[in-house]
Amino acid sequence: MGNLTNMSPQANASGPSSKAAPLTSNAAAVNAVAASFAALTVKLDYLSPADFEQVRLAYRYADEAHLGQMRNNGEPYITHPIAVAAQCAEWKLDAQALMAALLHDAMEDCGITKTELIEKFGSPVAELVDGLTKLDKLQFHTREENQAESFRKMLLAMARDVRVILIKLADRSHNMRTLSDMPRSKWGRIASETIEIYAPIAHRLGLNQTYRELQDLSFRHLRPWRYAILSKAVAKARGRRRDLIQKVQKEVEATFAAANMPVRIAGREKTLYSIYKKMDSKNLSFAQVTDIYGFRVLVPHVTDCYTALGLLHQLYKPLPGKFKDHIAIAKLNGYQSLHTTLVGPSSINVEFQMRTEAMHLVAESGVAAHWLYKVNKPEDAAADRLGTKWLQSLLDIQDETRDAAEFWDHVKVDLFPDAVYVFTPKSQIMSMPRGATVVDFAYAIHSNIGDRTVGARINGEAVPLRTELRNGDAVEVVTAPVSAPNPAWLSFVRTARARSKIRHHLKTLAHAESEELGARLFVQALRSEGISKFLENSDQYPAIWDKLLRFTGSKNKHELLTDIGLGKRIANMLAKRVAQLMAEAGERPDALLLTRERFAAQEGSGHASITIDGSENASVLFAQCCRPIPGDAIVGYMGRGEGLVVHTHDCQVAKKLMNKDSERFIGVDWSDEPVRAFETGVIVTVNNGKGVLAKVAAALAAAEADIVHIDMGQEAAQSDTDLRFVVAVRDTLHLEAALRNLRRTTAVISAVRNTGTA
Repeated sequence: MGNLTNMSPQANASGPSSKAAPLTSNAAAVNAVAASFAALTVKLDYLSPADFEQVRLAYRYADEAHLGQMRNNGEPYITHPIAVAAQCAEWKLDAQALMAALLHDAMEDCGITKTELIEKFGSPVAELVDGLTKLDKLQFHTREENQAESFRKMLLAMARDVRVILIKLADRSHNMRTLSDMPRSKWGRIASETIEIYAPIAHRLGLNQTYRELQDLSFRHLRPWRYAILSKAVAKARGRRRDLIQKVQKEVEATFAAANMPVRIAGREKTLYSIYKKMDSKNLSFAQVTDIYGFRVLVPHVTDCYTALGLLHQLYKPLPGKFKDHIAIAKLNGYQSLHTTLVGPSSINVEFQMRTEAMHLVAESGVAAHWLYKVNKPEDAAADRLGTKWLQSLLDIQDETRDAAEFWDHVKVDLFPDAVYVFTPKSQIMSMPRGATVVDFAYAIHSNIGDRTVGARINGEAVPLRTELRNGDAVEVVTAPVSAPNPAWLSFVRTARARSKIRHHLKTLAHAESEELGARLFVQALRSEGISKFLENSDQYPAIWDKLLRFTGSKNKHELLTDIGLGKRIANMLAKRVAQLMAEAGERPDALLLTRERFAAQEGSGHASITIDGSENASVLFAQCCRPIPGDAIVGYMGRGEGLVVHTHDCQVAKKLMNKDSERFIGVDWSDEPVRAFETGVIVTVNNGKGVLAKVAAALAAAEADIVHIDMGQEAAQSDTDLRFVVAVRDTLHLEAALRNLRRTTAVISAVRNTGTA
């Protein structure tokens, strides 16, 4: 950002602020009080004197850095960091987090560097502030890309240190509370971003109080008219139902008193946004929304929750299908409570939530309860586990995903905790996102299990890997040591973890295969120059390797060989360069090897060719235009960035490439024992009639030729119709046997191989 003496310190959603007109003396006095450290001091009584002093130093530094900056409402800008720090103090965050909250805009708005913060306050505080700072110095093509990159940095920092997201949510909460001071033209963008991104993050981390507040504030600025109407309606309903609610509370309190059970009962009112969403999604009028009010019953122990449930069900009739046990099966964000809806006096539905004080702390503060537990119950480490699985999964995804938009797509998938609960073979409960498949389940257990998955059983019955999981399923994964992820899995997996692991494996596999192919090509090219064992004895030639890498611009030998395998570099040209460098170093080529290789090339004996057997996977592609199979005369073309592409010798596409790019062609031969079947095309002309397709398929099956694809064309069937098949066969002899089977079939007029010219 530019110099803040000449422009608004925050032109984006990070915090509504701008220069203001000179203040009157009275207004200045009021603002001075609001900007003072005293406004925060009263909430810091849980800090040690040393920590308190560190927070005071951070305040003074931030106050000086933001001196002269004003918010839109005329207050000194420092009131915003103070408010953010105050919210963090409500969550009892530690001194480092409070210092970062006070300094969170210093790097972005005031030109203060990370190094300066490290020198002044230490590396942990600087890392927190850096995690909160937008990437304003980088150039992006679109706002969406900028947003994705910013959230990526923020979320990664959160995954390493959850305090970053807590400070960010506190920052956004204060910005939303003061959004009315911003120009109305900015309301829509900031409120939409809040309700679509920040509120779900708060909910995912269990910060329910913050989640509800962000939703309501966003609703207020996105739909001001609807917000006002609903607000008035709720106020009227509150007045009408006050006596009824008080009656319910008295009866409930009397019931628990009679049972000698100590409880704390608190009223709960549905937020305006949740009322609006229910009316909108279910097409209800306000009068039809019956669960606006409810009660929370806080009890000492977990078993008391179930006792309280029994007492309430004896007092009022429960509504069928409205009981949920989130204690036995907690939500993904750590939330635990018993929920039940009862039919109270005057047939009004009232929801009750039973939970312990510890559960209530988690329900309202989520991951922030980690610090609340440390303050209130230092010996209780239960909150250490809150949200950690999801946060760590983000870090795992980052390790394998370098594209910001792709990473953000991964994260958005997992933000919304609409879960199903399934059982492992050992009867452990696992929560999975709704729509998750068996493959997602396998990767959720362990990446090695996911990679080796070959089958699965649900409730004892074998099922396809794309089967979606349902609540209560008992899932067993079948693995094999030689199995590997299938690219087709990417079309149906639901979770970010599974998708990133599959992509990472496929990329790694393709990279390794390309390097292996590159090494084979380079060795072959070196032999044609009379050089043997250059790669195997590379340690003997450090100077030559260094010059070769400088010549190509490659970082290391592995990158160079991979580039050769991908066709980005031509092996013959590099071999000639090596021969030149070795000659300069006084080393002569092996005359016998040179003569033998040139003789073999002239005689066409194939000794200098690359041998392929079908095991090369991603590093060797078989051209779709001619679909070569063993027995065909073939040539190899080093495509730019796509590895070795194999064509038949008489392929028209290959001939055109030969005329234009002949130096990229290399000799290739089939192995004597290919390891798999290969696909090729077949055109079958038939007399159209009932059951013809079944007869043709049966003829192919009898010849043991697997059908991969059938194309019957877009036109209406005529008396004579061409059926185009892609079949998998072992070699040309196998293909001829299949064609003979087809020609002997009734209704088949002709059966020929599709060479790409037909």
